[in-house]
Amino acid sequence: MVHPVRNIVIVGGGTAGWLTAGIIAARHRSRIDNGFTVTLVESPNTPIIGVGEGTWPTLRTTLSRMGVSETDLFRECDAAFKQGARFARWTTGDPGDGYYHPLMLPQNFGQVNLAPHWLARDDGESFCDSVCAQGRICDEGLAPKTIATAEYDALANYAYHLDAGKFAPFLQRHCCEKLAVRHVLADVEQVLMKEDGDIRAVRTTQAGEIQGDLFVDCTGFKALLIEGAMQVPFRDCDDVLFCDTALAMQVPYERPDSPMASHTISTAQSAGWVWDIGLPTRRGIGHVYSSSHISDEEAERELRAYIGPLADGLHARKISIRSGHRETFWKGNCVAVGLAAGFLEPLEASAIVLIELSAKIIAEQMPACREVMDIIASRFNATTHYRWGRIIDFLKLHYVLTRRTDSDFWRDNIRKESIPDRLKELMLLWRYQSPWFLDEFDRVEEVFPAASYQYVLYGMGYRTQVDRHALARDAHLAERARRENAALTAKLRTGLPRHRDLIDRIVMHGLQPV
Repeated sequence: MVHPVRNIVIVGGGTAGWLTAGIIAARHRSRIDNGFTVTLVESPNTPIIGVGEGTWPTLRTTLSRMGVSETDLFRECDAAFKQGARFARWTTGDPGDGYYHPLMLPQNFGQVNLAPHWLARDDGESFCDSVCAQGRICDEGLAPKTIATAEYDALANYAYHLDAGKFAPFLQRHCCEKLAVRHVLADVEQVLMKEDGDIRAVRTTQAGEIQGDLFVDCTGFKALLIEGAMQVPFRDCDDVLFCDTALAMQVPYERPDSPMASHTISTAQSAGWVWDIGLPTRRGIGHVYSSSHISDEEAERELRAYIGPLADGLHARKISIRSGHRETFWKGNCVAVGLAAGFLEPLEASAIVLIELSAKIIAEQMPACREVMDIIASRFNATTHYRWGRIIDFLKLHYVLTRRTDSDFWRDNIRKESIPDRLKELMLLWRYQSPWFLDEFDRVEEVFPAASYQYVLYGMGYRTQVDRHALARDAHLAERARRENAALTAKLRTGLPRHRDLIDRIVMHGLQPV
Protein backbone atom coordinates (compact mmCIF):
# COMPACT_ATOMS: atom_id res chain seq x y z
CA MET A 1 0.00 0.00 0.00
CA VAL A 2 1.35 3.41 -1.01
CA HIS A 3 1.36 6.09 1.69
CA PRO A 4 1.11 9.51 -0.01
CA VAL A 5 2.82 12.55 1.56
CA ARG A 6 0.20 15.28 1.69
CA ASN A 7 0.24 16.81 5.16
CA ILE A 8 3.35 18.81 6.06
CA VAL A 9 3.64 19.86 9.71
CA ILE A 10 6.21 22.48 10.65
CA VAL A 11 6.81 22.70 14.39
CA GLY A 12 8.17 26.08 15.43
CA GLY A 13 7.82 29.58 14.00
CA GLY A 14 10.36 32.36 13.71
CA THR A 15 12.24 32.98 10.48
CA ALA A 16 13.02 29.26 10.02
CA GLY A 17 9.44 28.10 10.41
CA TRP A 18 7.71 30.76 8.35
CA LEU A 19 10.29 30.87 5.58
CA THR A 20 10.09 27.07 5.28
CA ALA A 21 6.29 27.20 5.28
CA GLY A 22 6.26 29.88 2.60
CA ILE A 23 8.74 28.12 0.32
CA ILE A 24 6.88 24.80 0.52
CA ALA A 25 3.41 26.32 0.20
CA ALA A 26 4.39 28.51 -2.76
CA ARG A 27 5.96 25.59 -4.58
CA HIS A 28 2.89 23.38 -4.05
CA ARG A 29 0.11 25.97 -4.19
CA SER A 30 -1.57 24.15 -7.11
CA ARG A 31 -2.01 21.10 -4.84
CA ILE A 32 -3.72 22.95 -1.97
CA ASP A 33 -7.21 22.33 -3.38
CA ASN A 34 -6.42 18.62 -3.77
CA GLY A 35 -5.70 17.84 -0.13
CA PHE A 36 -2.10 19.08 0.25
CA THR A 37 -1.70 21.00 3.51
CA VAL A 38 1.03 22.98 5.23
CA THR A 39 0.45 23.44 8.97
CA LEU A 40 2.71 25.47 11.23
CA VAL A 41 2.45 24.76 14.96
CA GLU A 42 3.92 27.54 17.04
CA SER A 43 4.07 28.01 20.79
CA PRO A 44 2.44 31.24 21.96
CA ASN A 45 4.95 31.33 24.83
CA THR A 46 8.35 30.95 23.13
CA PRO A 47 10.19 34.11 22.02
CA ILE A 48 12.25 33.94 18.83
CA ILE A 49 16.02 34.52 18.91
CA GLY A 50 15.60 37.48 16.56
CA VAL A 51 19.18 38.50 15.81
CA GLY A 52 19.60 37.15 12.27
CA GLU A 53 19.66 40.53 10.54
CA GLY A 54 21.90 39.70 7.57
CA THR A 55 20.83 37.76 4.46
CA TRP A 56 22.15 36.61 1.09
CA PRO A 57 21.00 37.67 -2.41
CA THR A 58 19.18 34.32 -2.67
CA LEU A 59 16.44 35.79 -0.47
CA ARG A 60 15.34 38.06 -3.32
CA THR A 61 14.46 35.07 -5.51
CA THR A 62 12.91 33.24 -2.55
CA LEU A 63 10.60 36.12 -1.62
CA SER A 64 9.71 36.83 -5.24
CA ARG A 65 8.64 33.21 -5.76
CA MET A 66 6.54 33.44 -2.61
CA GLY A 67 4.78 36.48 -4.06
CA VAL A 68 6.08 38.88 -1.42
CA SER A 69 6.19 42.58 -2.30
CA GLU A 70 9.70 43.99 -1.92
CA THR A 71 8.22 47.39 -1.13
CA ASP A 72 6.24 45.84 1.74
CA LEU A 73 9.43 44.19 3.01
CA PHE A 74 11.11 47.59 3.33
CA ARG A 75 8.05 49.20 4.87
CA GLU A 76 7.26 46.52 7.41
CA CYS A 77 10.61 44.94 8.35
CA ASP A 78 12.81 48.01 8.84
CA ALA A 79 14.84 46.62 5.95
CA ALA A 80 17.90 48.07 4.24
CA PHE A 81 20.19 46.98 1.43
CA LYS A 82 23.23 44.79 2.03
CA GLN A 83 25.98 44.80 -0.60
CA GLY A 84 28.49 42.62 1.19
CA ALA A 85 30.75 42.94 4.21
CA ARG A 86 33.77 45.00 5.13
CA PHE A 87 36.29 43.25 7.37
CA ALA A 88 38.34 45.61 9.52
CA ARG A 89 41.49 44.73 11.49
CA TRP A 90 41.39 41.03 10.61
CA THR A 91 44.78 40.85 8.89
CA THR A 92 47.17 42.93 11.00
CA GLY A 93 44.94 44.64 13.55
CA ASP A 94 46.11 48.08 12.38
CA PRO A 95 43.52 50.90 12.14
CA GLY A 96 43.78 51.03 8.34
CA ASP A 97 43.57 47.26 7.87
CA GLY A 98 40.42 46.33 5.94
CA TYR A 99 38.92 44.76 2.81
CA TYR A 100 35.55 44.04 1.21
CA HIS A 101 33.78 40.79 0.46
CA PRO A 102 31.22 42.23 -1.98
CA LEU A 103 28.21 40.49 -3.50
CA MET A 104 29.15 41.26 -7.11
CA LEU A 105 31.26 38.74 -9.00
CA PRO A 106 34.52 39.96 -10.51
CA GLN A 107 34.03 41.50 -13.95
CA ASN A 108 33.52 38.84 -16.67
CA PHE A 109 34.10 36.13 -14.07
CA GLY A 110 32.82 33.36 -16.34
CA GLN A 111 35.32 34.26 -19.08
CA VAL A 112 38.55 35.13 -17.33
CA ASN A 113 40.14 34.68 -13.91
CA LEU A 114 41.37 38.17 -13.04
CA ALA A 115 43.18 37.19 -9.84
CA PRO A 116 46.49 36.16 -11.48
CA HIS A 117 46.50 39.35 -13.54
CA TRP A 118 45.92 41.46 -10.43
CA LEU A 119 48.66 39.61 -8.58
CA ALA A 120 51.11 40.14 -11.45
CA ARG A 121 50.31 43.86 -11.69
CA ASP A 122 50.89 44.50 -7.96
CA ASP A 123 50.12 48.21 -8.39
CA GLY A 124 48.66 48.88 -4.94
CA GLU A 125 44.99 48.81 -5.98
CA SER A 126 42.89 46.51 -3.81
CA PHE A 127 41.68 43.28 -5.37
CA CYS A 128 38.03 44.26 -4.84
CA ASP A 129 38.41 47.67 -6.52
CA SER A 130 40.40 46.13 -9.35
CA VAL A 131 37.73 43.61 -10.31
CA CYS A 132 34.34 45.05 -9.26
CA ALA A 133 32.57 48.30 -8.48
CA GLN A 134 30.89 47.38 -5.20
CA GLY A 135 33.60 48.37 -2.74
CA ARG A 136 33.58 51.94 -4.02
CA ILE A 137 29.77 52.00 -4.02
CA CYS A 138 29.83 51.00 -0.34
CA ASP A 139 32.61 53.48 0.49
CA GLU A 140 30.42 56.28 -0.83
CA GLY A 141 27.25 55.13 0.95
CA LEU A 142 25.33 54.44 -2.24
CA ALA A 143 22.40 52.08 -2.80
CA PRO A 144 22.56 49.16 -5.28
CA LYS A 145 19.63 50.35 -7.41
CA THR A 146 17.40 53.37 -8.08
CA ILE A 147 13.73 54.03 -7.38
CA ALA A 148 13.05 53.27 -11.08
CA THR A 149 14.60 49.78 -10.81
CA ALA A 150 11.88 47.13 -10.55
CA GLU A 151 11.33 45.11 -7.38
CA TYR A 152 14.07 42.49 -6.86
CA ASP A 153 16.07 43.77 -9.86
CA ALA A 154 19.55 45.13 -9.22
CA LEU A 155 22.17 47.41 -10.75
CA ALA A 156 24.64 46.04 -8.20
CA ASN A 157 23.93 42.66 -6.59
CA TYR A 158 22.37 42.93 -3.13
CA ALA A 159 20.82 41.16 -0.16
CA TYR A 160 19.07 42.69 2.85
CA HIS A 161 19.62 43.78 6.39
CA LEU A 162 16.34 43.50 8.29
CA ASP A 163 14.76 43.38 11.72
CA ALA A 164 14.39 39.65 12.41
CA GLY A 165 11.77 40.37 15.07
CA LYS A 166 9.58 41.99 12.40
CA PHE A 167 10.49 39.64 9.56
CA ALA A 168 8.91 36.50 11.06
CA PRO A 169 5.48 38.12 11.69
CA PHE A 170 5.66 39.65 8.20
CA LEU A 171 6.19 36.20 6.68
CA GLN A 172 3.45 34.77 8.90
CA ARG A 173 0.86 37.21 7.57
CA HIS A 174 1.83 36.52 3.98
CA CYS A 175 1.83 32.73 4.42
CA CYS A 176 -1.56 32.65 6.11
CA GLU A 177 -3.28 35.24 3.92
CA LYS A 178 -1.81 34.41 0.51
CA LEU A 179 -0.46 30.85 0.64
CA ALA A 180 -3.11 29.00 2.69
CA VAL A 181 -0.72 27.96 5.47
CA ARG A 182 -2.65 26.81 8.53
CA HIS A 183 -1.34 28.45 11.72
CA VAL A 184 -1.86 26.69 15.04
CA LEU A 185 -0.85 28.50 18.22
CA ALA A 186 -0.21 25.67 20.65
CA ASP A 187 2.44 24.20 22.93
CA VAL A 188 3.73 20.76 21.96
CA GLU A 189 3.63 18.54 25.05
CA GLN A 190 4.43 15.18 23.43
CA VAL A 191 5.72 13.73 20.17
CA LEU A 192 3.78 10.59 19.27
CA MET A 193 5.72 7.88 17.44
CA LYS A 194 4.83 5.00 15.17
CA GLU A 195 6.22 1.50 15.70
CA ASP A 196 8.52 1.93 12.68
CA GLY A 197 10.22 4.97 14.25
CA ASP A 198 8.41 7.68 12.28
CA ILE A 199 6.53 10.53 13.95
CA ARG A 200 2.77 10.03 13.84
CA ALA A 201 1.64 13.30 15.42
CA VAL A 202 2.43 16.01 17.92
CA ARG A 203 0.13 16.34 20.90
CA THR A 204 -0.47 19.94 21.91
CA THR A 205 -1.94 21.50 25.02
CA GLN A 206 -4.32 23.83 23.23
CA ALA A 207 -5.16 22.02 19.96
CA GLY A 208 -4.91 18.32 20.70
CA GLU A 209 -3.20 15.94 18.26
CA ILE A 210 -1.86 17.23 14.94
CA GLN A 211 -1.00 14.44 12.53
CA GLY A 212 1.31 14.70 9.55
CA ASP A 213 3.18 12.77 6.87
CA LEU A 214 6.35 14.88 7.02
CA PHE A 215 7.47 16.88 10.08
CA VAL A 216 9.88 19.81 9.87
CA ASP A 217 11.66 20.68 13.12
CA CYS A 218 12.00 24.46 13.41
CA THR A 219 11.99 24.50 17.23
CA GLY A 220 15.38 26.19 17.43
CA PHE A 221 17.99 25.15 19.95
CA LYS A 222 15.39 22.93 21.71
CA ALA A 223 15.41 20.60 18.66
CA LEU A 224 12.23 19.06 20.04
CA LEU A 225 11.73 16.60 17.18
CA ILE A 226 15.13 15.84 15.66
CA GLU A 227 16.91 15.46 19.00
CA GLY A 228 14.09 14.89 21.47
CA ALA A 229 12.05 12.38 19.47
CA MET A 230 14.43 11.10 16.78
CA GLN A 231 17.49 11.17 19.09
CA VAL A 232 19.88 12.53 16.46
CA PRO A 233 23.06 13.74 18.20
CA PHE A 234 24.82 17.07 17.68
CA ARG A 235 28.30 17.33 16.18
CA ASP A 236 30.33 20.15 17.73
CA CYS A 237 32.93 22.08 15.72
CA ASP A 238 34.29 24.22 18.55
CA ASP A 239 37.73 22.75 17.88
CA VAL A 240 37.68 24.72 14.60
CA LEU A 241 35.51 27.77 15.35
CA PHE A 242 36.19 29.07 18.85
CA CYS A 243 33.56 31.80 19.25
CA ASP A 244 30.79 30.58 21.56
CA THR A 245 29.10 33.72 22.91
CA ALA A 246 27.59 36.93 21.59
CA LEU A 247 26.55 40.19 23.24
CA ALA A 248 24.02 42.14 21.17
CA MET A 249 22.76 45.71 21.39
CA GLN A 250 20.28 47.84 19.45
CA VAL A 251 21.96 51.22 19.05
CA PRO A 252 20.17 54.43 18.01
CA TYR A 253 21.61 56.76 15.40
CA GLU A 254 22.90 60.15 16.48
CA ARG A 255 20.36 61.75 14.11
CA PRO A 256 17.41 60.36 12.13
CA ASP A 257 19.20 61.27 8.88
CA SER A 258 22.59 59.79 9.86
CA PRO A 259 24.35 57.95 7.01
CA MET A 260 23.51 54.26 6.82
CA ALA A 261 26.03 51.71 5.62
CA SER A 262 24.83 49.35 2.89
CA HIS A 263 27.20 46.61 4.02
CA THR A 264 27.88 44.67 7.20
CA ILE A 265 30.93 45.91 9.08
CA SER A 266 32.87 43.17 10.89
CA THR A 267 35.65 44.53 13.10
CA ALA A 268 38.10 42.12 14.72
CA GLN A 269 38.69 42.40 18.47
CA SER A 270 41.14 40.74 20.86
CA ALA A 271 39.15 37.48 21.09
CA GLY A 272 36.47 37.71 18.41
CA TRP A 273 34.80 40.37 16.31
CA VAL A 274 32.02 42.98 16.34
CA TRP A 275 29.20 43.05 13.78
CA ASP A 276 27.65 46.40 12.85
CA ILE A 277 24.46 46.33 10.77
CA GLY A 278 22.66 49.49 9.74
CA LEU A 279 18.86 49.47 9.63
CA PRO A 280 16.85 52.63 8.86
CA THR A 281 15.89 53.25 12.50
CA ARG A 282 18.87 51.79 14.40
CA ARG A 283 22.08 49.81 14.19
CA GLY A 284 22.31 46.21 15.32
CA ILE A 285 25.73 45.79 16.92
CA GLY A 286 27.10 42.73 18.67
CA HIS A 287 30.35 41.20 19.88
CA VAL A 288 30.97 37.55 18.99
CA TYR A 289 33.79 36.07 21.07
CA SER A 290 35.43 33.02 22.61
CA SER A 291 34.60 32.78 26.31
CA SER A 292 37.73 30.70 26.86
CA HIS A 293 39.85 33.63 25.66
CA ILE A 294 38.04 36.60 27.22
CA SER A 295 35.62 37.19 30.11
CA ASP A 296 32.07 38.39 29.53
CA GLU A 297 32.90 41.61 31.37
CA GLU A 298 35.92 42.40 29.20
CA ALA A 299 34.00 41.44 26.06
CA GLU A 300 31.28 43.92 27.00
CA ARG A 301 33.90 46.61 27.62
CA GLU A 302 35.28 46.05 24.11
CA LEU A 303 31.75 46.22 22.68
CA ARG A 304 31.00 49.48 24.48
CA ALA A 305 34.36 50.91 23.45
CA TYR A 306 33.50 50.14 19.82
CA ILE A 307 30.08 51.81 20.06
CA GLY A 308 31.17 54.79 22.10
CA PRO A 309 28.82 57.18 23.98
CA LEU A 310 25.75 55.85 22.13
CA ALA A 311 26.05 52.68 24.23
CA ASP A 312 25.45 54.56 27.48
CA GLY A 313 22.34 53.20 29.18
CA LEU A 314 21.91 50.32 26.71
CA HIS A 315 21.60 46.71 27.87
CA ALA A 316 23.69 43.99 26.19
CA ARG A 317 21.75 40.80 25.47
CA LYS A 318 23.81 37.63 25.89
CA ILE A 319 23.43 34.76 23.39
CA SER A 320 25.16 31.41 23.70
CA ILE A 321 26.54 29.86 20.50
CA ARG A 322 27.06 26.13 20.15
CA SER A 323 28.99 25.79 16.92
CA GLY A 324 28.13 22.68 14.99
CA HIS A 325 25.30 20.75 13.39
CA ARG A 326 23.30 17.53 13.56
CA GLU A 327 24.98 14.27 12.61
CA THR A 328 22.09 13.80 10.24
CA PHE A 329 19.43 16.32 9.24
CA TRP A 330 16.62 14.19 7.85
CA LYS A 331 15.78 10.98 9.72
CA GLY A 332 12.63 9.00 9.03
CA ASN A 333 9.85 11.49 8.35
CA CYS A 334 11.50 14.31 10.32
CA VAL A 335 13.85 16.97 8.89
CA ALA A 336 15.55 19.73 10.88
CA VAL A 337 15.78 23.27 9.52
CA GLY A 338 17.27 26.38 11.13
CA LEU A 339 18.78 26.33 14.61
CA ALA A 340 17.45 22.80 15.19
CA ALA A 341 19.81 21.68 12.42
CA GLY A 342 22.78 23.63 13.71
CA PHE A 343 24.35 27.04 14.17
CA LEU A 344 27.64 28.76 13.42
CA GLU A 345 28.88 32.20 14.34
CA PRO A 346 27.21 34.80 12.08
CA LEU A 347 30.42 35.94 10.36
CA GLU A 348 29.08 35.52 6.81
CA ALA A 349 25.34 35.53 7.60
CA SER A 350 24.86 31.86 6.74
CA ALA A 351 21.89 31.13 9.05
CA ILE A 352 19.02 32.38 6.88
CA VAL A 353 20.50 31.12 3.60
CA LEU A 354 20.79 27.61 5.07
CA ILE A 355 17.08 27.79 5.91
CA GLU A 356 16.34 28.83 2.33
CA LEU A 357 18.49 26.12 0.79
CA SER A 358 17.09 23.38 3.03
CA ALA A 359 13.47 24.42 2.49
CA LYS A 360 14.07 24.67 -1.25
CA ILE A 361 15.28 21.06 -1.43
CA ILE A 362 12.32 19.88 0.67
CA ALA A 363 9.88 21.77 -1.55
CA GLU A 364 11.41 20.75 -4.87
CA GLN A 365 12.13 17.12 -3.90
CA MET A 366 8.92 16.67 -1.89
CA PRO A 367 8.46 12.88 -1.69
CA ALA A 368 5.32 11.68 -3.40
CA CYS A 369 4.96 8.90 -0.86
CA ARG A 370 6.63 7.52 2.25
CA GLU A 371 8.14 4.69 0.23
CA VAL A 372 10.60 7.07 -1.52
CA MET A 373 11.21 9.43 1.39
CA ASP A 374 14.38 7.69 2.60
CA ILE A 375 15.98 8.09 -0.84
CA ILE A 376 15.28 11.81 -0.85
CA ALA A 377 16.41 12.08 2.79
CA SER A 378 19.73 10.46 1.89
CA ARG A 379 20.31 12.97 -0.90
CA PHE A 380 19.27 15.85 1.35
CA ASN A 381 21.68 14.72 4.06
CA ALA A 382 24.61 14.38 1.64
CA THR A 383 24.04 17.85 0.18
CA THR A 384 23.44 19.50 3.55
CA HIS A 385 26.50 17.88 5.14
CA TYR A 386 28.60 19.16 2.26
CA ARG A 387 27.23 22.68 2.63
CA TRP A 388 27.82 22.86 6.38
CA GLY A 389 31.36 21.61 5.89
CA ARG A 390 32.13 24.22 3.26
CA ILE A 391 30.69 27.02 5.42
CA ILE A 392 32.88 25.91 8.32
CA ASP A 393 35.90 25.93 5.97
CA PHE A 394 35.06 29.41 4.68
CA LEU A 395 34.55 30.91 8.13
CA LYS A 396 37.83 29.40 9.32
CA LEU A 397 39.59 30.90 6.31
CA HIS A 398 39.05 34.39 7.76
CA TYR A 399 40.96 33.36 10.87
CA VAL A 400 43.82 31.31 9.43
CA LEU A 401 44.89 34.09 7.06
CA THR A 402 45.48 36.52 9.92
CA ARG A 403 48.91 37.87 10.73
CA ARG A 404 47.73 39.00 14.16
CA THR A 405 49.68 37.58 17.11
CA ASP A 406 48.51 40.04 19.77
CA SER A 407 46.39 37.56 21.74
CA ASP A 408 46.01 33.83 22.42
CA PHE A 409 42.80 33.86 20.41
CA TRP A 410 44.51 34.79 17.15
CA ARG A 411 47.52 32.59 17.84
CA ASP A 412 45.29 29.60 18.60
CA ASN A 413 43.31 30.11 15.39
CA ILE A 414 46.32 29.43 13.20
CA ARG A 415 47.26 26.18 14.95
CA LYS A 416 47.34 23.46 12.31
CA GLU A 417 45.25 21.07 14.38
CA SER A 418 42.37 23.59 14.34
CA ILE A 419 42.26 23.81 10.53
CA PRO A 420 40.00 21.35 8.62
CA ASP A 421 41.89 18.98 6.33
CA ARG A 422 40.07 20.14 3.18
CA LEU A 423 40.95 23.75 3.92
CA LYS A 424 44.61 22.80 4.43
CA GLU A 425 44.61 21.12 1.02
CA LEU A 426 43.00 24.10 -0.66
CA MET A 427 45.42 26.56 0.88
CA LEU A 428 48.33 24.50 -0.41
CA LEU A 429 46.70 24.41 -3.85
CA TRP A 430 46.12 28.18 -3.77
CA ARG A 431 49.84 28.83 -3.36
CA TYR A 432 50.22 27.74 -6.96
CA GLN A 433 46.84 28.44 -8.59
CA SER A 434 44.14 30.96 -7.80
CA PRO A 435 40.64 29.61 -7.02
CA TRP A 436 38.26 29.84 -9.95
CA PHE A 437 34.84 28.38 -10.66
CA LEU A 438 36.16 25.89 -13.22
CA ASP A 439 38.46 24.29 -10.66
CA GLU A 440 37.25 23.00 -7.28
CA PHE A 441 34.00 25.01 -7.19
CA ASP A 442 31.85 23.27 -9.77
CA ARG A 443 29.26 21.60 -7.54
CA VAL A 444 25.70 22.86 -7.35
CA GLU A 445 25.92 22.40 -3.57
CA GLU A 446 28.51 25.20 -3.24
CA VAL A 447 27.35 27.94 -0.92
CA PHE A 448 30.31 30.27 -1.40
CA PRO A 449 31.54 30.64 -4.99
CA ALA A 450 35.21 30.74 -5.92
CA ALA A 451 34.90 34.53 -6.12
CA SER A 452 34.19 34.70 -2.38
CA TYR A 453 37.41 32.84 -1.66
CA GLN A 454 39.29 35.23 -3.94
CA TYR A 455 37.94 38.30 -2.14
CA VAL A 456 38.98 36.97 1.28
CA LEU A 457 42.33 35.50 0.21
CA TYR A 458 43.54 38.56 -1.64
CA GLY A 459 41.82 41.01 0.68
CA MET A 460 43.94 39.54 3.48
CA GLY A 461 47.18 39.61 1.53
CA TYR A 462 47.50 35.96 0.47
CA ARG A 463 49.94 35.47 -2.41
CA THR A 464 49.53 32.93 -5.18
CA GLN A 465 52.47 32.22 -7.48
CA VAL A 466 51.81 33.59 -10.94
CA ASP A 467 52.72 31.75 -14.13
CA ARG A 468 53.51 34.77 -16.28
CA HIS A 469 53.62 32.69 -19.46
CA ALA A 470 50.05 31.52 -18.81
CA LEU A 471 48.89 35.12 -18.36
CA ALA A 472 49.56 35.89 -22.00
CA ARG A 473 46.83 33.46 -23.10
CA ASP A 474 44.01 35.66 -21.81
CA ALA A 475 45.74 39.02 -21.37
CA HIS A 476 43.35 40.64 -23.86
CA LEU A 477 40.32 39.32 -21.93
CA ALA A 478 41.77 40.59 -18.64
CA GLU A 479 42.48 44.04 -20.07
CA ARG A 480 38.99 44.28 -21.51
CA ALA A 481 37.50 43.26 -18.15
CA ARG A 482 39.57 45.94 -16.42
CA ARG A 483 38.28 48.63 -18.77
CA GLU A 484 34.68 47.44 -18.43
CA ASN A 485 34.94 47.42 -14.65
CA ALA A 486 36.36 50.94 -14.60
CA ALA A 487 33.52 52.15 -16.85
CA LEU A 488 30.86 50.41 -14.78
CA THR A 489 32.32 51.79 -11.55
CA ALA A 490 32.22 55.35 -12.90
CA LYS A 491 28.66 54.90 -14.17
CA LEU A 492 27.33 53.48 -10.89
CA ARG A 493 29.11 56.07 -8.73
CA THR A 494 27.40 58.88 -10.63
CA GLY A 495 24.02 57.20 -11.16
CA LEU A 496 23.16 55.58 -7.83
CA PRO A 497 21.37 57.41 -4.99
CA ARG A 498 22.46 57.61 -1.38
CA HIS A 499 21.41 54.53 0.57
CA ARG A 500 19.18 56.28 3.12
CA ASP A 501 17.63 58.50 0.44
CA LEU A 502 16.51 55.46 -1.55
CA ILE A 503 15.08 53.70 1.50
CA ASP A 504 13.06 56.83 2.32
CA ARG A 505 11.74 56.99 -1.25
CA ILE A 506 10.82 53.29 -1.27
CA VAL A 507 8.86 53.67 1.97
CA MET A 508 7.09 56.74 0.61
CA HIS A 509 6.51 55.83 -3.04
CA GLY A 510 7.29 52.13 -3.45
CA LEU A 511 9.35 50.30 -6.05
CA GLN A 512 8.07 49.41 -9.51
CA PRO A 513 6.49 45.93 -9.49
CA VAL A 514 8.19 43.30 -11.64
